Amino acid sequence: MAAADLGCVDVLVIGAGNAAANAALQAREMGATVAMLETAPKQARGGNSAFTGGAFRFAFGTVEDLVALAPDIRDLDLANVDFGSYTAEQYYDDMHRLTEYRCDPDLTDVLIGESYAAALWLKKQGIRFQPALGRQAFKVDGKFKFWGGLACHLLGGGAQLVKTLHEALERVGIQVLYDTTAVALIRADGGVQGVRARQRGEDIELRAKAVVLACGGFESNPEMRARYLGANWDLAKVRGTRFNNGQGHRMAIELGAATHGHWSGAHAVQWDMNAPPYGDLTIGDRFQKHNYPFGIIVNARGQRFVDEGADFHSYTYAKYGHEVLKQPGLFAWQVFDQKIVGLLREEYRIARITKETADTFEELAPKLTGVDAKGFLETVRAFNAAPRPDVPFNPNIHDGLATRGLAIDKSNWANRLDVPPYHAYGVTTGIQVHVGDAGPRDIDHLEPQLLDRAGEQRVRRARRLHGRAPRDDLLEVGGRFHRCSPQHAVVLKSFGLHEAAAASAHAVIPALVAGIHHSACSGAC
Repeated sequence: MAAADLGCVDVLVIGAGNAAANAALQAREMGATVAMLETAPKQARGGNSAFTGGAFRFAFGTVEDLVALAPDIRDLDLANVDFGSYTAEQYYDDMHRLTEYRCDPDLTDVLIGESYAAALWLKKQGIRFQPALGRQAFKVDGKFKFWGGLACHLLGGGAQLVKTLHEALERVGIQVLYDTTAVALIRADGGVQGVRARQRGEDIELRAKAVVLACGGFESNPEMRARYLGANWDLAKVRGTRFNNGQGHRMAIELGAATHGHWSGAHAVQWDMNAPPYGDLTIGDRFQKHNYPFGIIVNARGQRFVDEGADFHSYTYAKYGHEVLKQPGLFAWQVFDQKIVGLLREEYRIARITKETADTFEELAPKLTGVDAKGFLETVRAFNAAPRPDVPFNPNIHDGLATRGLAIDKSNWANRLDVPPYHAYGVTTGIQVHVGDAGPRDIDHLEPQLLDRAGEQRVRRARRLHGRAPRDDLLEVGGRFHRCSPQHAVVLKSFGLHEAAAASAHAVIPALVAGIHHSACSGAC
C-alpha cells in the first residue's frame, strides 16, 4: 500500500511485532481506523517477537486456568504432571527479588494483575498455547513437576505468533506499510498529529489522531549500545532483529520526553559464540544455551566465574549473559558430562553450533578455543573433588546438591563431571533488549499524557535493573498492556482533537495498552 493512499487514520502504530499488533487489534476492536509502519521488509517483520521461543509468564491458580488456554492439557496423565500454581504474590516476589526492588510499582501492578487476561486475549486472536513439558518440567521418578512459574508456551514460538497476529490484522483490514521507518513525530496544535517517515528512500508524512510507539529499542544499534551500555556492548551479538534501531526513543526524547529506567542495563543471554551478528529467523532462539545450571561455565583462564546452580535458569540467564561479556575475550564454555546430555534442550542439538566432545578432560582441554588448558583442568579437578551432601540430583527443585570449599561454590545440581564423553559449548553474549525508557513529563507545556509506549519500550520501566526480571515476562508485556486506564494508554495523543469530532480515537486510548504484555524472551527465551 502506498503512503499517499492511507489518508489520516485514527491510530498509527509504529512497529509490527507482538506489542504493536496487539495495540492495533485492540484499537480496531474499539472502532478506530488503524495503520502500522514496519521498518523491516515483510519477510523480516515482527521485531524481536519473531525470535522468541514462546514461553509466556502469567499468574494462575489451578490447572483449570491452564485448560482454559490449552484444552489439550486435559489429555495428559494429570496424575503424573504437577503444574502447581503461580500466584500473583509469587510473581511479585520474583519481580522484586530479581530487580532488587527497582521495578516500577504501577506498571508491575498492571503486568501481574492483568497477566492471565493477556493470555486469554492472545488466545482470542488465534494464538495456541501448549504445556511447556521438557522446557520447564523434567520427568523424575515417572512424574513431571513444573518450576519457574512457566507452565505454558506458545505453539510454534515467535514465528507462529507473528504469523497468527498478522493474519488477525489482515482479517480486520489493518494495513501495514513495510520498509517504512518513522523518523520524526509531527507536533501541531498542542498534540502529535502523525509522523515523518522514510519509505524505500522517499521522505513521506503520515497523519493520525494518535500514534503508538511499539518499535523496540536500540539493541540493534552498536553505536547506541556502546554509548549507553558501556564498553564492549557494541561487540555483543544481537539475539533478535537487526531493525530495532532506537528511532522510537530518539523521536520521543526530541519531542520532550523524560528518560526513565536503567539506561546502562540490558537483558542478555549466553549465545553461541559463532552465531551471526544478528538473529536468524531460520534458527529463532536456538543459539541460546540455557542448561548451564546442570554443568559448569569456564572463561578463557579455564576458571568458573558464576554459581551456575544459584537458581533455575529462568531467574539467572539474563544476569549471566552480562557476566560472559565481562570475561577476557568476551566468551565462555559450558561443560557437561554424559549424565546430563539427556536433559539438554533442543538448542544444544542444532546443526549450527560451537561444540566440542572428548572422552577425557585432558583431550577436551586443548579443543576449547581460547581457554587455558592447565587452568581448565585444575578447575575440573577442584570441582569434582569438592565435598557434597549425600542428596539425589533433581532438576525440578532446588535440590541442595552443592559444593563446599570452592572459591565460587555451586548451590544446586552440582553433579560431579565424571561420566564420559564430555561435551562443551562455546558461548558469548547475545543482547535481547535494553532497559532504558522514554516517557512523559510536564515540560514546555508538553502534556504529561502526550507520551507513552508499548512493548519493549514499556517493559523497560516495569523491569529496570539489568533486565533481571523473571524469564518470559516480555511476551506477556507485549500482549498485556491493552487493558489499562487512560493514564497508561500507549499513545502519542493529538490534543488538537475535539471529542465530538474524534470520539473513536479517544475511546481506544485506554485500550491500547494491549501491546505490551507478552515476552519475547528473545523475545526470545
